[in-house]
Amino acid sequence: MSSGLAQQNHSVRPPRTLLAPGLEISRLVTGLWQVADMERGGTLLDPVRGAAQLAAYAQQGFDTFDMADHYGSAEVITGTLLAAKTHTGVRAFTKWCPPPGVMSAAVVREGVQRSLDRLQTSCIDLLQFHWWTFDHPGYIDALVELAALRQEGLIQAIGLCNFDTAHMRLVLNEGVPISSNQVCMSLLDRRGTEAMSALCAQSGVRLLCYGVLGGGFLSERWLGAAEPAQVLDWSKMKYQRFIYAIGGWEALQTVLHAAAKVARKHGVSLSNVASRWVLEQTAVAAVIVGARLGESEYRADNLQVFDFALDAQDHADLQAAFAATRRLPGDCGDEYRKPPFLTASGDLSHHLDAVAPMWQPKPVPGRADRWTLDSGSQWEPIAGYARAVRIGDRILVSGTTATHGNGQLLGRGDAAVQTSYILDKIIASIKALGGQLHDVVRTRVYLANADDCEAVSRVHGSYFGDIRPANTLLEVSALIGDGYLVEIEAEALLDAGSPPPGSLAAP
Repeated sequence: MSSGLAQQNHSVRPPRTLLAPGLEISRLVTGLWQVADMERGGTLLDPVRGAAQLAAYAQQGFDTFDMADHYGSAEVITGTLLAAKTHTGVRAFTKWCPPPGVMSAAVVREGVQRSLDRLQTSCIDLLQFHWWTFDHPGYIDALVELAALRQEGLIQAIGLCNFDTAHMRLVLNEGVPISSNQVCMSLLDRRGTEAMSALCAQSGVRLLCYGVLGGGFLSERWLGAAEPAQVLDWSKMKYQRFIYAIGGWEALQTVLHAAAKVARKHGVSLSNVASRWVLEQTAVAAVIVGARLGESEYRADNLQVFDFALDAQDHADLQAAFAATRRLPGDCGDEYRKPPFLTASGDLSHHLDAVAPMWQPKPVPGRADRWTLDSGSQWEPIAGYARAVRIGDRILVSGTTATHGNGQLLGRGDAAVQTSYILDKIIASIKALGGQLHDVVRTRVYLANADDCEAVSRVHGSYFGDIRPANTLLEVSALIGDGYLVEIEAEALLDAGSPPPGSLAAP
């Protein structure tokens, strides 16, 4: 297709797709995360002027807006647009990103009501939930409460944000009605096309993809250009880390040259090719393209993404470029929870370490070097054992099952789901006693059915593949309790002289 033909035939409005019953959205979602960047100097954007700028997007069919409770005043600006009632069909997606803690019905309702008030609406079209660390299981309680608020009519659809495959599977297993998961996906980051997309095919969950243009690095502006000495906006700071992770500036240029070849062939922009590649992934409902209100606008160019399709040769050319890059580590969302922390602010370990432990360790009277930890299980006082014990620099975690709260079994019928929850619970125990995942030196896994060996082992490997503790896996005649498929115990060894658990350390 020639450039002139692409310009002549480009879509008048972005096509739409059904994300959930009654929730039809644009396949090009306008992302408002840069509102926070524009306001980081302390001056808020004028909500009336901002709403007028959003109205210009909506007028051209870019009427689906994505934001979060922490994207500066994005919710207030969008609420001003919604209150004006000048554009029908506007869809407002927001995210709730609470600090990990007890997720009671009151806490969840308060978080949702805050967004309802800012958006000036009685029902949020899509409430997307982000959770910082899965070793705190409060996310399960929060999502159950969000499902109740959906039944009440305060939320039309529930989405996840930056959930990995294992934990999205866990949530789905518990029957929470999930419509979408917002994840990063681009020519630089293809993690979402793997296990995540396979789970979406099984469950019907759709992906909303951000980072599609790599913070602007996936454009002609950087083709053949020198690496910038310094980047200042948050988006570029984040995706520069992605570039380093895939192999550096030379690796980016390999991808850019391949995408530019495809772009010339179809008479479109390099950014169009980047967006089109993501849109053609089977699990993807829409791509999210960021907007800097009142500044850069690329609506006309973005529409050209629907004027062409990638053919087999295009995919082969891009695949050859991918082969010259390193795969980003881990699964979707891992960049927020574990090294190498590919975020705008970099290393988030201090933020994660500040999360209050699920359970508080207790000193053993008369033993200055010994602490115990109880998780609240009814069996701990009956049988006289602790969930975990620390003796000096050694932590031992009792056999642990996928029991949540006051006795609810999670992952019924799915050994892999139970394993994910169990390992999270073990990590939480070790952290509460002053250790970390990398301190684990021994695990023992007990299976009710040897047929679950591979599924359970793969989950174990996703946690310990780089740590490589000693491991024993056994099939036992039965695990105590109906539906229990897996039980795991662990041992961690801290560095000599490690300080006592933080809550008990001397001032």
